[in-house]
Amino acid sequence: MNESRLNLETVQLDIHQDLIRQSIEGSRKAQYKLYQQYAKAMYNICIRMMPGVEDAEDMLQESFAEAFRRLHTFRFESTFGAWLKRIVINRCINEMRRRKADLKYFEDMHLFEGKPEENMEETGLSVDKVRLAMKELPNGSRMIFSLYLLEGYDHLEIAEILNISVSNSKSQYMRARQKVKELLTQMNYEN
Repeated sequence: MNESRLNLETVQLDIHQDLIRQSIEGSRKAQYKLYQQYAKAMYNICIRMMPGVEDAEDMLQESFAEAFRRLHTFRFESTFGAWLKRIVINRCINEMRRRKADLKYFEDMHLFEGKPEENMEETGLSVDKVRLAMKELPNGSRMIFSLYLLEGYDHLEIAEILNISVSNSKSQYMRARQKVKELLTQMNYEN
């Protein structure tokens, strides 16, 4: 790793160090500044994972409350944003589990093997249309779709997080992607 990249990573990790330290000491002003810095990005994660706006807003608030309660455990080994994102995702997953998300278990990856993956970006679809289509997915499928496609987790990580098999994660994702594609096609015909 070259020196300039190392310096950039060091700066990235230290970017909010003062605010974090002040927040740990109980400064509401510093906590509010951290909230302002990260609320929009974390809300976007919540809105993709939760079934409704109110649920997403609740998860955002609960995630920040949990983060501030646990801030003393933050070790500055990663960025604050990455640490907070993990809290947000875990909070959403736990809430869906609490509600007994309709995560169906499929072991039928063979139905999808050999089919080429399509790149949704090439279709020229808007993010808003994809979000609308995602809202039509069952909760469990939407969660896997979001974790894989939007949050960048791989199927092994998703399987570990949700306590399912890798093939089930892949199958759920493929079904969700197919359903989103169908819904988007339907939307395009309606417009």
